[in-house]
Amino acid sequence: MSLDVGDKAPSFNLPADGGGKISLKDLKGKTVVLYFYPKDDTSGCTAEACAFRDQLPDFSKVKAAVVGISRDSVASHDKFKKKFGLTFPLVSDEDGKVCEAYGTWVEKSMYGRKYMGVDRSTFLIDEKGVIRGIWRKVKVPGHAEELLRAAAALN
Repeated sequence: MSLDVGDKAPSFNLPADGGGKISLKDLKGKTVVLYFYPKDDTSGCTAEACAFRDQLPDFSKVKAAVVGISRDSVASHDKFKKKFGLTFPLVSDEDGKVCEAYGTWVEKSMYGRKYMGVDRSTFLIDEKGVIRGIWRKVKVPGHAEELLRAAAALN
C-alpha cells in the first residue's frame, strides 16, 4: 500500500512499552511524529531514538507527540528505553500489520541477500489524523531536527 501526503493516516491500537496500549485515536488533537525503525538497540536505531529523545522538549513546545514503532516485542522496547533513557512511547507491531498499512514492510538487500524488513520511515500526522509529511529511507543525522521544523510549521 502506498500512502501520500493528504491521506488519512491508517489507525492502529498497539501494545506499548510499560504494558500500556497506544492508538492513533488517543493522539487526536496533537501533531504526531510516527517513526518506523528496524530494530531496538542497533546503531542506527539507537542514534535515531536518542536524537528524538534529545529534541523531545522542543517537540512538546510545538504540541507534537513522538511515537516509535518497530516489530520488536514490548519486552525488547522496555529494555531499549531503559538503557537509553528514552522518554517517548515505543509501540510493538509484532505481526507487522501496521508496518504494512504504512508501506514500511519492504524487501531489502544486504550483501546480495534479499529479505523483508522495516524501511526506516517517518510520518508527520496533523491533529485531525491527516498525513502532512512522509520521509522514507531516512538518514538519521539531522532527521529529528528536520521533523521538528516540519512539526513547528503545522502550528
